[in-house]
Amino acid sequence: MRLAVDGARPAPDAPGARGADPDRVPADTTVKNPFPTAKRRVGRGGQGRCDYCDKRLRAAPHRPSPAEWWGRQRSRATCDAPTTEVTATDPVAGGLWERGKAGCAMTTHHTTAIIPETREAAATEVPAPTVHRLAQLIPQQARAQEPTRPLPQPSSLPVGPRMLIYKQDPLVRELGIRSIFVPSVVLNGPTDVRVTTRLDGVTPVTRDSNGDFLFPPNTARFDCAHTFGVVRETLTMLERLNGEPVPFAWNTNGNPDPITVFPRAGEGANAYYSRTARALKFLHFTPEEATSEVMACRSLDIVAHEAGHALLDGLKPGWLAAESPPQTGGLHESFGDLCAVFLVLSQADQVEALVARTKCDLHATSFLSWVGEEFGTALGKQFGLRNADNDLRLSEVGNEVHAISQVFTGAVYDVLADVFTFEYKRRQERTGPTLVLMEVASQLCSLLLGALKRAPEFNADYTDVVNEMLRLSQERGDPPIYRTFIRNRFAVREVVTSPTPMDDLLSGRIRARLHDPDYTGDSATPDVTEVAVSDENSPSLQAAQDRSACCGTMQLPEFQMLGGQQLAANGSLEDADILAEERRRISRSFTQ
Repeated sequence: MRLAVDGARPAPDAPGARGADPDRVPADTTVKNPFPTAKRRVGRGGQGRCDYCDKRLRAAPHRPSPAEWWGRQRSRATCDAPTTEVTATDPVAGGLWERGKAGCAMTTHHTTAIIPETREAAATEVPAPTVHRLAQLIPQQARAQEPTRPLPQPSSLPVGPRMLIYKQDPLVRELGIRSIFVPSVVLNGPTDVRVTTRLDGVTPVTRDSNGDFLFPPNTARFDCAHTFGVVRETLTMLERLNGEPVPFAWNTNGNPDPITVFPRAGEGANAYYSRTARALKFLHFTPEEATSEVMACRSLDIVAHEAGHALLDGLKPGWLAAESPPQTGGLHESFGDLCAVFLVLSQADQVEALVARTKCDLHATSFLSWVGEEFGTALGKQFGLRNADNDLRLSEVGNEVHAISQVFTGAVYDVLADVFTFEYKRRQERTGPTLVLMEVASQLCSLLLGALKRAPEFNADYTDVVNEMLRLSQERGDPPIYRTFIRNRFAVREVVTSPTPMDDLLSGRIRARLHDPDYTGDSATPDVTEVAVSDENSPSLQAAQDRSACCGTMQLPEFQMLGGQQLAANGSLEDADILAEERRRISRSFTQ
């Protein structure tokens, strides 16, 4: 190794030069100086001072020999010749090579070399043995003082609290209560810019010393934190897929008002979303022959379902009108249940537990397909309030909105299972099932959300959404087999007609075609992105909505009395809006 130092000295191999080294390269060889440079200060009387030790550079008639330079760490180099200032990169090396032309207290510092005015500065290589000796003479303190490149600073970490929630439902004990991280600024309440919580005598709930909301399970403070956390997670999931904030119905003309969550809004076996109250309200009840209450707010499924109503009402404010066809109401109820399903599939711990329990078979009995287990069991139902993995067809459900919703939910659930099976078969050698299922669920939820946004503003039916799913899937570049799954599953449910024979699906032979991403059901039929309604005379399209078995949302006066046009035009609703038509009718009676 050879090292070059900026400075000036007589060529060491020149005639008469003392201590000439036969291993040195010619004096005119020049390379880059790797050492940092020290500056020289000028003191009183024109004498230079070292920038580090503040020692004066003074002249004396004595010139030390090279041996003296190597033998002493604290030596003084002097020169009686007229001098000029150049930069030296190392005090010892600079002093040695100048043969005593410059000097200061040679300790651990860099200094300035002074050479005769008649000489020009040059750069010279240093032989490898000399480099090692120089390194030994420079103490560690001096090396530590050399300037270093600053390290890059880490980016700011997300701000947010932890909260304890039921990860699924109080009856799903394998998941139980766990903590989540909410990556947003959450104040006492809990409240943030989109969601706030209210419970008389309890809120605002105060964060602990770590800024978290970790409270004993099943207490009033726990219910506040749990309900807020699930609503916030549902909103965050849809906003990430949407690519921008999802508005509530009243978020018009720059109005950013949040939605208010009431964890214990009163007694009753129900829960609902109200646009006039700008709220989600969860009730509680004690089943017959039971001693403990059932709290609707403690079910992740129920909270996510009602949050889904609020968010879809923001995207399609005309869809909650009772005058719409039953399938329009079914889209609202189905979207609420699917929000619960997709929220479960967005969380790694739940997906991992699901994969282990079902062995990758989404049609096996599991907590994913059952909605509101504790609540439904308390009402005497076998599979919770509803079962997403069902085989219902439109001809079997009539015009009852909740029953109709299960047809759409079941078809989407079947598509989810089909796409997951296809993707896992072709990716299992490089990706585990948990990650594959999370990615497939996210893509399908995004597809559904995009299709709902594209659907008509009023009186949308299932076929409208299915066709938008097909078109959007093709636009995204999904393989044709995705659209085959969508067409087949909704055709089996009697929602749409199939452009291809469904023999492979009905016989089970389709499993042998899962290796072919271009499979369309019939080699002679191209990829179809628009299908027709299966039965235009279906009660789900022609009859009035039967909301008798619906959640409280569908039974509120604001969604019973106002038409789709009024709901879409008003945005924010007041009680006066609900009574406006009745007031006009009474007013006409009084003027006759």
